[in-house]
Amino acid sequence: MAAYTFDRFAGAVACVVQPSGRVVVLGHSLGGVVGLALAGGGFSVPVQAVIGLGIKVVWTDEDLQRARAVAQRPVAWFATRDEAAARYLRVSGLGGLLPADDPAVDAGLREQGGRWRLAMDPGAFAVGAPDMAQLLAESQAPVTLARGEHDPMNTDEQLARLGAATVTLPGLGHNAHAESPELAIALLDSYR
Repeated sequence: MAAYTFDRFAGAVACVVQPSGRVVVLGHSLGGVVGLALAGGGFSVPVQAVIGLGIKVVWTDEDLQRARAVAQRPVAWFATRDEAAARYLRVSGLGGLLPADDPAVDAGLREQGGRWRLAMDPGAFAVGAPDMAQLLAESQAPVTLARGEHDPMNTDEQLARLGAATVTLPGLGHNAHAESPELAIALLDSYR
């Protein structure tokens, strides 16, 4: 992707969703923002509800500068899968939650010519801060904003100020879905 935007991310997701009835989006962090963009009505996916888990909703100039700096970094290559997996687990916040040989780790890695890299393009960090007020206003589906109690990316107060329904998952951090898949999946209970 030449230039990353939340709508382009949502468009890429819309191309692979094959709705057969109800579509409820449970997206984590950037995935939650993509879910909100998908629910804005500009795509052919009939989103029934969006649950955004762990979305960073307040961005400082320093946060944005840091993200732009990461976006400018070249792709880091690793000699072995183990080295790449260790890096992936650290930067994704999954260190200590998943073993390096977990099949889920493979989704975050790419191999090319015997070298390994993280699957995510560093340039994606240049997407910037989401306009949460606009995304919520444009959503054609009900929205719930959820967070882990100890998530440093947001607070209960920040989410409450946005006016959407909110849920706090006790004892969990930013990667609540990996720390307690059961509690994250329970966010879908009212849509089953």
